[in-house]
Amino acid sequence: MPDFLATAGCHSRSLEHWIITTTSEPIDLMGNANRSGIWSRRNFIKAAAPVVLGHVSSKRGLAAVAENSRVIAYVGSYTSAVDGGANGEGIYRFDMDAHTGAFTQRKLVAKVPNPSWIVIHPSKKYLYTVNEIVHQESGSVSAFEIEPTTGDLTPLNVVSSEGSGPAHMSLDASGKYAFVANYAGGTIAVLPIVEGGRLGAAIDVHRDLGSVGAKSATNAPPGSFAISGHDAPHAHMIAPDPGNRFVLSVDLGQDRIYVYRFDSNSGKLSPSEAEPFVSFPSGNGPRHFVFHPNGRWIYVLGEESSTIAFFHYDSARGTLTLQQTISSLPERFAGTNFTSEVVISPDGRFLYAANRLHDTIAICAIDSSGRLTLIGEVSTMGDYPRHCTFDPRGDFFYVCNQRSDSITCFQVQRQTGSLSFTGLYTAVGSPSIVAFLS
Repeated sequence: MPDFLATAGCHSRSLEHWIITTTSEPIDLMGNANRSGIWSRRNFIKAAAPVVLGHVSSKRGLAAVAENSRVIAYVGSYTSAVDGGANGEGIYRFDMDAHTGAFTQRKLVAKVPNPSWIVIHPSKKYLYTVNEIVHQESGSVSAFEIEPTTGDLTPLNVVSSEGSGPAHMSLDASGKYAFVANYAGGTIAVLPIVEGGRLGAAIDVHRDLGSVGAKSATNAPPGSFAISGHDAPHAHMIAPDPGNRFVLSVDLGQDRIYVYRFDSNSGKLSPSEAEPFVSFPSGNGPRHFVFHPNGRWIYVLGEESSTIAFFHYDSARGTLTLQQTISSLPERFAGTNFTSEVVISPDGRFLYAANRLHDTIAICAIDSSGRLTLIGEVSTMGDYPRHCTFDPRGDFFYVCNQRSDSITCFQVQRQTGSLSFTGLYTAVGSPSIVAFLS
């Protein structure tokens, strides 16, 4: 196994070299120009600080890892069939070895139906999961208290998600509200988080209405039969922007991203006055998005088109302006593929997108203007990658291979963005997501 110790952590010399040399006009890590062209040590430290601080934002940060190298990972799994197998039993807890990336000490800590998306409260005291139930009028969301020593889960309560098939959820920056996207129901809901971490009944619900896109994607690869959801509106992801002023919601069936102004006092959402939604090419099926660490760039996956769209984001007005669209697949690819997840490296230099059926992780370089260049791909070493993510320090990269019942682990090469398979597999039936407590 390659010696990852040479690349672990935040190396100031290599980081400083990247800041200075990757653009004709000097910029910092957050994409801000240094128009004087002069990089003092103070400028460098100021630029690097957001990256370093991102790794020590919790009480269990780098100090805890250094002491015992233990990080807790929660894995959600499918217990009934939704786009794949149903070999899971609920939520599993693992210990992650921060030195090797290995998952050990497996334990089933919550036997709940289809915990397909998991989020952890900013306090690190509570865990929430959607229960992606599709054959009922509404799915649900479950709340748990995290036992601080073991990481075991104690059930708190379960509330309606206000729509069938909840597929995604997120929390606002204050940890007072949970946002839920109901894929099968075509609705989004805001749930209050009350004292003790319990969830309250929804205080705001919005239903996506209107026409849906074409059955086949405008930008699909040649020979594609990637048809997943243009029969009706399908809310697929919902999350606040970095400033916690707007909430963005993706509807795959309508080929839209909705933008809502968020009232952090009441929890209510209202359509943005400047731009209530942004449309994508018909049939492309926008699925998930990710903000760049600088908060000014946003990248959106097209599930049925296998594309990645790059937008400038105006945080004051909540508007998106398209800059670029590229494929997540090799140039000569033909056939069917569905994208699933998109993530950005902690330092903001590389973007990774998961391809299902092609079963790869596409690796893209992000230049000083935010534009993408596809620089390669790596096999997921499994079948149908549904979710992928970094460990809390950004040393390892994990992929949930839903149809081959495994999670695979890759070592991250920070300078090149490449991923090297560690040879480590973790057996989990129909894994859907990995979430770290750190």
